[in-house]
Amino acid sequence: MGDRETWASTTHDWAASVDEAHLADVRERAADLAPGGVLHLVLEVLAYASEEATERGGGRCRVTFRHDGSVSVADDGRGTDTRLDEHGRAVRKPVMSTRDLRVFDAVDGPVLPDGHPRRGVSVVSALSDWLVHRNRRSDGSWEQRYERGIPVTDLVPVEPDGTTGTTVTFLPGPLVQPSPQVLTLDALASLQHWPHLTVEVVDERAVAP
Repeated sequence: MGDRETWASTTHDWAASVDEAHLADVRERAADLAPGGVLHLVLEVLAYASEEATERGGGRCRVTFRHDGSVSVADDGRGTDTRLDEHGRAVRKPVMSTRDLRVFDAVDGPVLPDGHPRRGVSVVSALSDWLVHRNRRSDGSWEQRYERGIPVTDLVPVEPDGTTGTTVTFLPGPLVQPSPQVLTLDALASLQHWPHLTVEVVDERAVAP
């Protein structure tokens, strides 16, 4: 518990809950920041699970392409960092609405398996019509919904189920091309190329008549 203004910002600025200028910038540069469309967005989410899997010596993640065009990425990590502020309120690291300080503006930053620069999960949030971020930690579980990167609900506690991890479910917006519906099975398989993270891809998309 403490004043969020004093929390060290290693990946994201704890003092800022939403950076609307950053989110607008992402949408203006969608083609540059999400090359390859939804596959790149999924890789941006998987990069966080991969980091943690490397630290832990391994991890698992399931990517589900749903019939409604949404995508769900669920890992078995420790869950997104969530703390209590000086008023006893739960505050989750603002990964969806502010830039990743390490990679968004990096000139020679890390590259994702598709060969394009990593820019952070806020790119996914900003380019999605909606996104739901659920994290399960050993000390609690929470969920929040975003629309085009802006939180539209509070951080809502959810019933613990004995597991930990983070699940990000999002519906890519019209700026994201190609859309999930046109991806080939080979393209989906390309999501599995991580050194310490085992990725299962589930395809629930509607089969064309």
